[in-house]
Amino acid sequence: MKKRSLILTTVSAALLAAAAMPLLWAATAAPKGYVISEIIVTDPDAYKQYAAAVAPVTAKLGGKYLVRGGHTVGVEGEPPGGRIVVIEFESLAAAEAFEASPEYQAVAALRHKAARSRVFLAEGVAPQ
Repeated sequence: MKKRSLILTTVSAALLAAAAMPLLWAATAAPKGYVISEIIVTDPDAYKQYAAAVAPVTAKLGGKYLVRGGHTVGVEGEPPGGRIVVIEFESLAAAEAFEASPEYQAVAALRHKAARSRVFLAEGVAPQ
């Protein structure tokens, strides 16, 4: 009887620990970081070079595109003047490292020649 009780107690404890792991992980996970850009293309041919070159650099440095151009709808205030791009990173620090990296800075020079841009970084909401 004691052996069965010990087994049930051990199994129960293991199940509770497994159920609690996602909650513990979420409590210690950092918020994501985002690069948010509004891009007004002034030279479409040159911008195509930038668009082709930036995607592999973004992936290499841990970025994931959430928004990349596409249709936008103004709801309040001035609508965006151009393309909207949102790139997600594991943290704000990772987004900052992407922006400062020599690999991205080399590619960003192409965008500077082909577009006017507003670019900013934002920290997301902490995981719940």
